[in-house]
Amino acid sequence: MSAGEESAKRRRVRDGWLLSAPALLLLTLAAAGPLLVVLVYSFLTPGQYGGVVWEFSTDAWVGILFTRDIFTETMQLADAHLAIFWRSVRLSLLTTLITFAVGFPTAWFIATRPPKARALWLFLITIPFWTNLLIRTFAINEVIRNEGILNSVLMAAGIIATPIQILYTDTAVLIGMAYVYLPLMVLPLFAAIDRFDMRLLEAGYDLYANRWQVLRRIVLPIVKPGIVAGSILVFVPSLGAYVTPRVLGGGKQMMIGNFIELQFGQGRNWPLGASLSMLLLMIVLAALLVYVRAAGKGGAHGQ
Repeated sequence: MSAGEESAKRRRVRDGWLLSAPALLLLTLAAAGPLLVVLVYSFLTPGQYGGVVWEFSTDAWVGILFTRDIFTETMQLADAHLAIFWRSVRLSLLTTLITFAVGFPTAWFIATRPPKARALWLFLITIPFWTNLLIRTFAINEVIRNEGILNSVLMAAGIIATPIQILYTDTAVLIGMAYVYLPLMVLPLFAAIDRFDMRLLEAGYDLYANRWQVLRRIVLPIVKPGIVAGSILVFVPSLGAYVTPRVLGGGKQMMIGNFIELQFGQGRNWPLGASLSMLLLMIVLAALLVYVRAAGKGGAHGQ
């Protein structure tokens, strides 16, 4: 490479960095900056009436799993914190499984329709995104509450004599999150199934495979990237859900998002809330890492 070409290359690289500098600066200030503040707060001392005292402390991180007895000053396991963590992970996993169980046949149905009908069905799937999350959650509330549509229909049909208590339970939160995040599972699955070569099904049947074998050995491995993408898109927001557990759980079925808000509000323990936020971020990053690895393996198998 001549000196002129090398100089021109350096100039193009410099111009590229200069053009992207405003976007990089905005990204740093809007994303990395607040995260850095939260990280710093997690290593400080809580103020008496909220806020922080600028004294280094790791009590907030220890407080995630352990609490100190106010009388004996001994450390004991934070059962309430662990119960909230377990409920959050359990409900998020169940939400992912339910949305997959409902979303996979839905996506398959849409992908096998004629092009015009397919566009209509996709349009119907995306309609919930036009409505605010809070409104959708209140809509589910009207369905499952004691005087709601579900209990009214069951009582009118004579199936039950008294209303079923669903609202303010884990079941209500699970139903609400499955309804809210179902489109996030259907759309990636549809994108994967839409590229699926249906002639592979005929080949499988020609080789005397039954429907279960075709599904397990042909369909699922090929559409695996869509399954993983949909699972991540559902699991991550479910894990940090705030509105749905607050409305349908009534403040009793608390999840990580509600617990974090409590620390910055009534709890007045900002460092603990910050450490919980960073823990939630690490869990999300771990889930995304699993997705990247799974997608990479899926791409390698596809090639």
